[in-house]
Amino acid sequence: MDIPHFSAGERCVIPPGFIEALQQRFGARCSSAQAVREHHGRDESPYPTMPPDAVVYAETTEEVAWVARLCHESRVPLIPYGAGSSIEGHLLAIRGGITLDLSGMNRVVAVNAEDLTVTVQAGVTRKQLNEEIRDTGLFFPIDPGADASLGGMAATRASGTNAVRYGTMRENVMNLKVVTADGRIIETANRARKSSAGYDLTHIFVGSEGTLGIITEVTVRLYPQPEAISAAICNFPDLDAAVNSVIEIIQMGIPVARVEFLDNAAVKATNAYSKLGLRESPLLLFEFHGSPAGVKEQAVAVQEITREHGGMDFDWAERPEDRSRLWTARHNALFAGLQLRPGSRASTTDVCVPISRLAECVSATAQELDRASFPYMIVGHVGDGNFHVLMLIDPDSPEQWEESERLNRRLVRRAIDMDGTCTGEHGIGLHKKEFMLAEHGQDALDLMRALKLAFDPHNILNPGKILP
Repeated sequence: MDIPHFSAGERCVIPPGFIEALQQRFGARCSSAQAVREHHGRDESPYPTMPPDAVVYAETTEEVAWVARLCHESRVPLIPYGAGSSIEGHLLAIRGGITLDLSGMNRVVAVNAEDLTVTVQAGVTRKQLNEEIRDTGLFFPIDPGADASLGGMAATRASGTNAVRYGTMRENVMNLKVVTADGRIIETANRARKSSAGYDLTHIFVGSEGTLGIITEVTVRLYPQPEAISAAICNFPDLDAAVNSVIEIIQMGIPVARVEFLDNAAVKATNAYSKLGLRESPLLLFEFHGSPAGVKEQAVAVQEITREHGGMDFDWAERPEDRSRLWTARHNALFAGLQLRPGSRASTTDVCVPISRLAECVSATAQELDRASFPYMIVGHVGDGNFHVLMLIDPDSPEQWEESERLNRRLVRRAIDMDGTCTGEHGIGLHKKEFMLAEHGQDALDLMRALKLAFDPHNILNPGKILP
């Protein structure tokens, strides 16, 4: 697909002997094979493949530092790669260079159950982590849907379905081990629950999308597994009724663990893809955590509110296998949506607005999308004001790409005008760079550029991302 507004710029010139030096150091763990390069040159975004010149599979922080020093000295771009599940073009090698695959750094370093923390290498995925700590009675709640790596989740400031109760990676990352652009190894903090010592380096790197340093280890908070968990589905006559219910639930301070919205099209796609029998109208999918009495109290309060907004009686899913099936179906919404239009590509976007403006923003967005020339669906972690739009476009139609981009720009402008953000959890990558000025202003952008220059003076770390 031709991306009309996007220019990758010139690819870097790899110095003579550079790839050979990597191959001598890493052997078979350095590959310049076309298939390997192309695999690492695409993500879940609609952008065309942009492969690196070579891929290095690192296994230790010291190996990452060795590669960083070599790239720094030779001015060669270096792009960290986790699970490849990003959807805004974060990991595309737009100027070539080296992709550093961290998936082999997949060891749980230390479980400190008494302190409710765990330290893992960057390639550990959220499912792997929860499987390995299951016997401790603890769990890690950040759940972006894809089985993302924790290093990638920290780098993109991920969140997901549990964020309304447990927060995002921003609130749950305590310490990072980071390799700087010139190959130094630093730790940003420690495992203390709080600190007032100096600049907060941890949260400078969280959300930096690999542009300031390469995260190799992550220390995160853990939480006790809830004594009782219950999930319920509530259907509504229309979109506004569902979203207004969420607003009132949050404003009442009811501590729901999850509250997800699916519009008509999303429910239809989910039924077909995951073989479910959900009623095909806008719905909210709830999950409640706590003691048995607390879960019951939360559910009663929520059901009273939903009924006031025309919600139907709850359909309960109390057995673990039923809850798992529902949440797996929700996490597969992207793939389900693609089945609505076989052969299409998904142009996805997300915004986040103050909860009081959520219904207005979602409704206005749906009204515009109803006039689009392609199918769409809306899903969202609406408990924190964040929703996602999936636009199913013909990959051979530049006109539909441009139409989807116009709709995306209007959605983002609407969100920013409501004192919201151009992205609640997707991140900036390539796709949302153009909105940074409108959201932050020129002075803030200049400060970000100064920070980038201080951390990465040769602009080798994931160049061309975040900053316009």
